[in-house]
Amino acid sequence: MEGATKLNYAIKTLRRHWDEVSPYWQDAVRDDFEARHIDPLVVKVNATVRGMNKLEEVLIRMKRECS
Repeated sequence: MEGATKLNYAIKTLRRHWDEVSPYWQDAVRDDFEARHIDPLVVKVNATVRGMNKLEEVLIRMKRECS
């Protein structure tokens, strides 16, 4: 599924960039930003990608069974 692939790539890119920047930003604000924004976003995107992949499986099976 192209959308899931793009979304997965985007979150991996965000994580990679965050990991590159975070050593230079070491304070409580950075920790708070990561905890409130980055980490929850990664969790939600990963769950969304899993859901999209499951949905794709169901749609493929449905299409096969209805043909």
